[in-house]
Amino acid sequence: MHILVLLKMVPDVVEDLEIAPDGKALDLEYLRMILSESDVHALEQALLLKERHGGKLTVLALDAPEVDDALFTAAAKGADRVVKVVGMDAGLTTRQAASVFAQVIRRETGLLPADLVLTGVQAIDDLDGLIAPLVAHELGLPYLGILTRVSFDAPGQLVQAIKEYPGGVRGEFEVTLPAVLGMQAAEKPPRYVPVAKVRAAMKSQKIDCTPVPTLADGGRPAIEVVEMKRNEPAGHAEMLEGDPAQASGELCGILAERGLF
Repeated sequence: MHILVLLKMVPDVVEDLEIAPDGKALDLEYLRMILSESDVHALEQALLLKERHGGKLTVLALDAPEVDDALFTAAAKGADRVVKVVGMDAGLTTRQAASVFAQVIRRETGLLPADLVLTGVQAIDDLDGLIAPLVAHELGLPYLGILTRVSFDAPGQLVQAIKEYPGGVRGEFEVTLPAVLGMQAAEKPPRYVPVAKVRAAMKSQKIDCTPVPTLADGGRPAIEVVEMKRNEPAGHAEMLEGDPAQASGELCGILAERGLF
């Protein structure tokens, strides 16, 4: 069995985000990048499947600041091979990133055949969760997303997956392999790997680099960002005082004044 995991670095929103001088993108010069949280869960689920059923685990990532650390961490956790796509411009759109992933998967030796392609169901710069379905579309594979558990009854033939829905409802699906899966959460918390083990992986393993393919749109996004702005501070909340009858009457007056009923 061969499992391929797709990883992407995203801005660390714990830190202050600055807008670039052109006003159309984030300023990446001093921006700290981290691995997308749902991609961390996709890697953990892949590691669990490898431990149970054996096989090979390959990790493919787009080049970005701090990505080498993420790849060596994946190697320290148990990935057999780590690959980085280099030579791309910063700020790829979701569609462009999916196209790069799909073309590299088809072109790079050893990435296919893959029984499963796992990635995070969404990221902070991809709230629509389009990477996985777009990759599946370009590869001509079935896709299932928002998953919290993946298992095999017959490795190499079918995969069973649990998908969560609002209201505490969940669905159980069977998908014919090969397939692309978008992970919301692994069935276990992502494992911690000691720094010493990561450093050992840096000495004993290497990152395979592959050049970015030519994009069909020439690198021009289908949707152009016209302008980015920070939210402007508004007025403070207005506190209504008095007993419930007084407060509700005042609230109705405010709503009526603003034409809300």
